[in-house]
Amino acid sequence: MSTLPVTLMVARRAAQGRYQDMMSWLREGEQLATDFPGYLGSGVLAPPADGGEFQIIFRFADEKTLHAWEFSASRSAWLGRGSELFADPMEHRVSGMEGWFGAVGQRPPRWKQAVAIWLAFFPVSLLFNFGLEPLLAELGMFSRVLVSTLALTPLMVYLFIPLSTHLLAGWLNPAPSRVKPAEATV
Repeated sequence: MSTLPVTLMVARRAAQGRYQDMMSWLREGEQLATDFPGYLGSGVLAPPADGGEFQIIFRFADEKTLHAWEFSASRSAWLGRGSELFADPMEHRVSGMEGWFGAVGQRPPRWKQAVAIWLAFFPVSLLFNFGLEPLLAELGMFSRVLVSTLALTPLMVYLFIPLSTHLLAGWLNPAPSRVKPAEATV
């Protein structure tokens, strides 16, 4: 089993008229996960109320802790309570930074991954350093970098990089071009 952090990504579409119920149910699931050893965080990217897929992310310290949560009685009961709220669930598990960019074979080129991370990191880092410059100016370089990375890493991992990849999804993974049957070549 992996000793790296593992991310479980789940996509669910709310049943007709159940958007708010789905939101409440997802928040309940996030709260439930916080009680499990190895839980590192979770997040929900909600679609507009008129439709779309919810992207739900659960992150655990390793495969073992994720497995314990996945097969727990409390998670099973939670899934049962929500079973009528959604249709067509999809899920997959990934480790490391690759998890932000989808399943193997569906990931964008590394240069696009780097651009998406940089587009999240640069403005947040700039605002952090600008806003806290008066407090950090007295610290030496080692301490400034330590404080900024301790503060920014969780924000980047759980909020801004997932947001960046969501907002750039069309560019990161463009839909395949369609060739009209008359133009197809053999």
